Amino acid sequence: MYGDFDSDLRPGGEGRTVMLVHGMWSRPSAWDNFRAFFEARGYRVVVPALRHRAEPGAEPHPELGVTSIADYADDLAAEIRNLDRKPVIIGHSMGGLLAQILAARGLVHAAVCLAPAHCAGYMSFDPGPLWIFRHQTLSGRFWERPQLPTFETMRYGILNGLPKAEREAMYATLVPESGRAFFEIAYWFFDRRRATLVNPADVSCPLLMLTGVNDRLTPVHMTKRVVEGYEGRASFETLPGHAHWLPAEPGWERIAERTAAFFEIEAPALARRIAVPALAPAGDLVPVR
Repeated sequence: MYGDFDSDLRPGGEGRTVMLVHGMWSRPSAWDNFRAFFEARGYRVVVPALRHRAEPGAEPHPELGVTSIADYADDLAAEIRNLDRKPVIIGHSMGGLLAQILAARGLVHAAVCLAPAHCAGYMSFDPGPLWIFRHQTLSGRFWERPQLPTFETMRYGILNGLPKAEREAMYATLVPESGRAFFEIAYWFFDRRRATLVNPADVSCPLLMLTGVNDRLTPVHMTKRVVEGYEGRASFETLPGHAHWLPAEPGWERIAERTAAFFEIEAPALARRIAVPALAPAGDLVPVR
């Protein structure tokens, strides 16, 4: 069904399919900059909307609040299986976590995770995310309701890498997110299904993770720990001057160029060198770090 990594890639990206996976509170329009960049480079660009996405300001879908990360992953997997080739994936925030889940299923050639949400098995006591989500976690049964942080919260912890004049306009494009999905990421240790679990041994394709130095939601130290769990199958770079909203922050062009270079130059060589390790027993968690 799918071609080999090298044969799928032609000079300038021609013939390659890239899937852009948005994160929490986002819609496909969050990728407008990257879509234009990769289309101009010759890629076929696929930008799916995660399940139950509504227009900004519209009433949330009645089932959004209980939609699982697993639902999002299954929808994306089905879309990939309808393609004529494995894509490369760029995922932002929760989309970066979903990219790793899809990689563990063997559905992608390579993935770049921008400010990725961490997967199950990793604990963080960083005060930044705890403060950002304080209203959600204290609201009672938040895992059953759609969630959208206030502008003040987003301005401080998530949109802080955007120019001040652009933050309100960006916030106006955002939509509520699944409370269940938030619970599965932030409180994975209470989630019996372990929806955000990724066994690093199941990932046999190259990964690159990029996190802004000023990111208050997915701090650098957390991304670094996740990368260490892949034991050579993933690489990590920090982005000075950047925060969390990497697809739209000033300088996004350099991030897109770095991503293209990874797919076109580094990933094919890395894919040939990566040896598939023995799989861990089903259901095993990566060690808590």
